[in-house]
This record gives sequence, structure tokens and C-alpha cells, in this order.
Amino acid sequence: MNDLEQEIWDFLHRHLQSIFTRDVATYQATTGTDLSLYEWFVAPHRQDGLDFHLFMIEHSWAGTGADFRYDLLEPRLQVYGDGETAVTTAVVSYTFMLTVAGEQGITHRTHNESRVLVKTAEKGWQVVHVHKSPAWQAPQSPPTSH
Repeated sequence: MNDLEQEIWDFLHRHLQSIFTRDVATYQATTGTDLSLYEWFVAPHRQDGLDFHLFMIEHSWAGTGADFRYDLLEPRLQVYGDGETAVTTAVVSYTFMLTVAGEQGITHRTHNESRVLVKTAEKGWQVVHVHKSPAWQAPQSPPTSH
């Protein structure tokens, strides 16, 4: 792994930790104000901006208490630029697995995730787009109602 790749993975882990530890300041510093995202388990539509996620983070949406961990399964990194040019873009994709130890024992949640990161001289690295999908084969057509 070269220095730029290590920088990107370190940044991503800082960003993800901010979500689960309710660190709003770090989340805001590591996320573009023009964020767009698809979260299949929240809504079947794109969400734009930070307001929704700031609310969720402040109210501990992830259900994570003091004892959690996450793993990035089959991580992949694609980098466009050298980290020194005006703009460098990185796409990270993986299966995200969250493990939480709570009152009812240990639970696991997984989903597939892609994040687009952009680095500028002015703001450094920021997440500007997120796409999440189920970690199982979804049906090709929505269920029909009876």
C-alpha cells in the first residue's frame, strides 16, 4: 500500500468512526456540504445535504453503545489523481459489517457500500457521495400487493 492509499483508508476510518461515536465536528469536517446518498433501508430516494445525517448522529441512530466494531469486507480502492493535483477523487467500496454488543447479546448488520471521496487543497478529503445496498440478492421487481 502506498502513502496515498494509506492516507485515504485512514481518512475513511476517521470519517466512519465519527458516525458511530457521535462526533458531529469530525463528521462535518469529513463530509461535503453537497453530500448525496442512497440508503435503501431509509428511503427509496436520494437524500441530499447534511441535515438528515446530523440529526441521526446526534440521536445515535446506529444503536451503538460503548461496545461496537465495524469491519470492511472485501475493500476496494480506486484513485483518480495523485493527491497533489487540484482535485483527487477516490472511490471506496466494501461490504460493511457492524457488530454491536448490547443487552440482548451481539448483533450483526451488513450492507454493501460505496463512498466517493474528493480531496481539494482548500478542504482536504471529504465524502461527497454514499450508496448503500442490501448485502443479499434483492428481487428484481418490487413485491405486488394483494
